[in-house]
Amino acid sequence: MESRKNSKSAIRLPLYISIAIAIGVFIGANMAGGDSGTTDSLYKSVYKFRQVLTHIQNDYVDDVDASELSETAIVEMLTKLDPHSVYIPAKDLEITNSPLEGNFEGIGIEFNVFKDTINVVSPLSGGPSEALGIRPGDKIITVEGENVAGIGITNREVVDKLRGERGSKVTVGILRKGEKELIDYEITRDVIPQFSVDVSYMVDDEIGYIKVSRFAATTFMEFKEALEKLQRAGMKKLMIDLTGNPGGYMDPAIKMADELLSGQQMIVYTKGKDIRYNAEHFSHTKGDFEYGPVIVLVDEGSASASEIVSGALQDHDRALIVGRRSFGKGLVQMPIELNDGSAIRLTISRYYTPSGRCIQKPYGESLEDYHMEYFDRFQNGEIYSKDSIKVNDSLVYTTDNGRKVYGGGGIIPDYFVALDTAANSRYLTRVFNSNSMAEFSLSYADENRSKLEKMNYQDYQENFEVKDEVMQQLISVAEENGVKFDKDGYYRSKESLRLYAKAFIARNIWKNEGFYPIFNQGDEIYLKALTLFDEAEKLSIQ
Repeated sequence: MESRKNSKSAIRLPLYISIAIAIGVFIGANMAGGDSGTTDSLYKSVYKFRQVLTHIQNDYVDDVDASELSETAIVEMLTKLDPHSVYIPAKDLEITNSPLEGNFEGIGIEFNVFKDTINVVSPLSGGPSEALGIRPGDKIITVEGENVAGIGITNREVVDKLRGERGSKVTVGILRKGEKELIDYEITRDVIPQFSVDVSYMVDDEIGYIKVSRFAATTFMEFKEALEKLQRAGMKKLMIDLTGNPGGYMDPAIKMADELLSGQQMIVYTKGKDIRYNAEHFSHTKGDFEYGPVIVLVDEGSASASEIVSGALQDHDRALIVGRRSFGKGLVQMPIELNDGSAIRLTISRYYTPSGRCIQKPYGESLEDYHMEYFDRFQNGEIYSKDSIKVNDSLVYTTDNGRKVYGGGGIIPDYFVALDTAANSRYLTRVFNSNSMAEFSLSYADENRSKLEKMNYQDYQENFEVKDEVMQQLISVAEENGVKFDKDGYYRSKESLRLYAKAFIARNIWKNEGFYPIFNQGDEIYLKALTLFDEAEKLSIQ
């Protein structure tokens, strides 16, 4: 939850001048390569900035916050480089880093704010809230005796109140269905594990499925455990779902590819202005699934480390890539901590697939155009038709077996799957965007928990029906959240809404293991991939 709002705290001007100089010297030392002319220019620029800031502080007609001006200057300076070099204020650094670190410290709940109230979606496995008996559906009304319901609390404010150092304590007042009084819990915060492998399960007797949502510090370990679990269950064919995976750390992506590649094969290489940022990475360890058909799912949300994995496996003809063109992020960032607790993530190299493709899409001079390119794919038809994908004929490369692949912006899949819009409607979108589906499913699961928990999941998956009277409950929740009923949109999307409702109800009882096997039945990329394992097998034995 990154914020660009700058600190208002008053800190003396000399400190910020020192910070500005330190940043300038650091960038000069690392990017100038020792060139004396460049170094002279750098010092002149830093001195000029110091002059301007000093005159503003001393002579400007109104009082100014020098710290805010300095931070604004840093942010604007980085926007002149590339779309992925960014500044992270100290107050945002922990939250920004925590999804990639694999764990964080707090009370251990997944929450959502419904009707201006903090609702516990699920206590996180192994966390202190689960150990104390906090349940899905509980509502947090007070924190440290202070009312937090009905005050317009934001997700960021919830995080600020509930996260904290391991061993610290926080008291929350819980409103639970069937209880007239608040239940007070004193929770001792602890390290909460975060998982980047959302789920792994057997689709049938032979096909194993692993969903990887990001590449964090623990991703490879999680992937390895999932792979071993599926192999014990008899897996002979593997589907890796990287759709919507924005990337993260490079190292776990390299290790994941290594797990599937035999011998010593190139996985990825990087090139920077400074030779120390040039590197080549090869497979070298014996993996648990070096042979056997593999399909990798990608889409327009698959980026960075996801593209390292899919690009390497495609170039070596180790996996069939199915879906839509990936995002196209081939820039490598290095985190650099600054002396006030803030940090920058500075692009120091580009990465290339084994065949020589640079996956980074063009970004030119307009960062707005770069970020809008994702949405432009919907406008120009690329999401709906393979023929609308623009390829650069001058950037043609070949895989190990001689298949053509293209550079210049993302991984183009071997099998394109158009976005299915037949059942889409504005009404369906508004139901999800208003959080109505999540709120409805949590409420339904809470009211029917004892009955649902007595069911075997297989029985639920095969026989449970979201009947029309239950759909009416969803419609009512949506209307309470400002989503006006749209008859045409509802009937167009009715079966999708029914499927998603069933999946989200299951998630509140069986977590992701219950959610994905049902949710995926509405995923066009997943369904197409299931029909392509014969093609993947031919690829794997060439």
